[in-house]
Amino acid sequence: MIKIPSLSGTNPNNMFMYTVKSGDSLYSIAKKYNTTVQKIIDLNYLKSTNLTVGQVLRIPEMYTKEEDMILPNYVNYIVKKGDTLYSIARDNNVSVDTIIKDNAMAGNVLQIGQILKIRVPNNSLMVVEECIGPDYIPPTSAITTSIYTVKKGDNLYSIANKYNTSVSELVKLNNLTSNNLTIGQQLKVPVSSNGSSNQTYIVKSGDNLYSIARKFNTTVDSIKIKNNLTGNNLQIGQKLII
Repeated sequence: MIKIPSLSGTNPNNMFMYTVKSGDSLYSIAKKYNTTVQKIIDLNYLKSTNLTVGQVLRIPEMYTKEEDMILPNYVNYIVKKGDTLYSIARDNNVSVDTIIKDNAMAGNVLQIGQILKIRVPNNSLMVVEECIGPDYIPPTSAITTSIYTVKKGDNLYSIANKYNTSVSELVKLNNLTSNNLTIGQQLKVPVSSNGSSNQTYIVKSGDNLYSIARKFNTTVDSIKIKNNLTGNNLQIGQKLII
């Protein structure tokens, strides 16, 4: 449980993705989410106020002015084929209404590759496998990028899956304001410091080192070495280099 002093204004470290719908304008979106047109323009590097249906915008999250505000803990969930709000809510022990509210959704429609914030119980350690060992320390290896040229049939989800990254990371890395791609378009994709494709995996509920190693046809020891792991503890949302 996180307690934040009474504040009002924008939290610079928090934002969510909003997909433009028919009839939207920057003014109506800014009004709906208690922000300003200029902040949306700055956050998305927009060169005009024109919007297109399906365009993805970064929206700043705002503090609520209260004497004391308590924020729930969240993990990110990437929508897969066959998912529904009901199935996601059931599997994560939350309500459909809570998911809709936490993600500022206007309806029940989901898109493959969409990232949802899912509440986890306060005081939850989010441990997938309990073993003796120190807390997870992120690897310090340098990460660079290479160029990927979009081919027929590509979309952000398929490219993210190919390079074991996320749609949101590709959007951020390329300053994209829409999830539409064109054949021949060049995108930055993450690669490791040795020049090879940066195979990363985001830990999900139920994962353990053995299941992940089997999935990627590698070994537990290899994953532990690449990620500087000295134990078998994993956390939901943790990124692993494969």
